[in-house]
Amino acid sequence: MQAENQIAFKEWGAICAALAEGRQSLIVRKGGIHEGRDGFRVEHREFWLFPTRFHQGADQLQAGQENLLSQPYAQEPAAGQIRLGLYAVVEQVLELQEESQLAGLEELLVLNQETLAQRFVYKRPGLYVLLVRAYQMPQPFEIKDEARYGGCRSWVELTQAYSTEGATPVLTEEQFQRQKQALETWLS
Repeated sequence: MQAENQIAFKEWGAICAALAEGRQSLIVRKGGIHEGRDGFRVEHREFWLFPTRFHQGADQLQAGQENLLSQPYAQEPAAGQIRLGLYAVVEQVLELQEESQLAGLEELLVLNQETLAQRFVYKRPGLYVLLVRAYQMPQPFEIKDEARYGGCRSWVELTQAYSTEGATPVLTEEQFQRQKQALETWLS
């Protein structure tokens, strides 16, 4: 893991909460409006998770997962602030090209099948699936929100690099390996 990092990845607060609680170890991404014609690319293998609240709703989560919306990462921080405290290291990247590949993926995520299908067909068919190892800081910290962080984009460069010292894995090695195995089973 890098000692410090200045790159952040924008993700729904509910997904950040699911990663922080160990409910999932996957991130699915189509890409934001500002990512151009080529769409999303995995530009960084380590990053801070930058929780957002735009476009997320209980209707996009599986039944029984709605409580994620009341978790700290899914809640609005103080005005003008962004809450960081979750760090991710990408272990594996998959690019799905066929909609049939979505079958069973919802068993590994808190998103429902309808949301996955909508993301898959948006603009052009396809979807990235990132297996990440999530790390929690002992205490989340807040940084100043800036206009340059706005907009529908996946990647943002923070005004400075922040230390990852003290970050601990959300899941034990055994727990993470079980989630990784579940992904491998889904792929087979």
